[in-house]
Amino acid sequence: MESVDFLKKIEIELKISKNSHYTIRNYISSNKDLLNFLDKYPKEVTPDDVKLFMAEKLQDKAAMSTILFLAAIKYAYVTAFNDDITTGIRRPKKEKKLPITLSKTEVKKLFEELKNQKSKLMASLMYACGFRVSELVNLKIQDLNFPEKIGHVRQSKGNKDRIFNIPEFLTDDLQNQAKNQEGQIYLFTGRSGKLSTRNIQKIIASAAKRAELNGTHCHTLRHSFATHLLEDNVDIRKIQKLLGHSTISTTELYTHISAMQLKKIKSPIDSLI
Repeated sequence: MESVDFLKKIEIELKISKNSHYTIRNYISSNKDLLNFLDKYPKEVTPDDVKLFMAEKLQDKAAMSTILFLAAIKYAYVTAFNDDITTGIRRPKKEKKLPITLSKTEVKKLFEELKNQKSKLMASLMYACGFRVSELVNLKIQDLNFPEKIGHVRQSKGNKDRIFNIPEFLTDDLQNQAKNQEGQIYLFTGRSGKLSTRNIQKIIASAAKRAELNGTHCHTLRHSFATHLLEDNVDIRKIQKLLGHSTISTTELYTHISAMQLKKIKSPIDSLI
């Protein structure tokens, strides 16, 4: 089987299985990179070949990158040849890194650096509703129900839908944006049509640099949304639903990064006095 046919077969199977656009893209890219590196037919690839690629190309990558790469190779070879060539290859342990979050003051500082009104509205909406950047660019005008003050995130990560509250503070601006988009499908578009996630990431990264908020990116706004809700004593199970997490364990990560909550804990020695 030629590489082109192999990759096409994997793409078809991924689409049939209703995988997300990002999963399809990443799985195809991982297998393509492996085959280009080895210059072999897919059927000729061995576990040692996979290890060689990992040693040469993934040594400096995060553990999650390696885990995802192996998942992509396993899926492809089990699907095409009923052969898991990653069997016996040890997966690295997932790093337990705490996500970067901003204080409310830092969020305001970031927004102040967004001089373009549309850019500021997009960033505000990501923070106000805990959106992933992909959810923002895929938000359709018809998904907003202004009379009910709710919106719908459709087919997000894990092919899940969820409801979000339209913030009162942003309602007028969002309604104006929807009116300006008359004839369009998506709430936010660019000169050439639908915005890409890369467009938004560049906007946020540039504003963060001017605000001197190192390490800040689009997902930082989502992390900050969850952390600030927790600090405001919102029940963690409600936060789970707002974020669209499948399990509470994912949301519980934020219980470890809320500095405000930690400050409220008094030492037991205080009760001895």
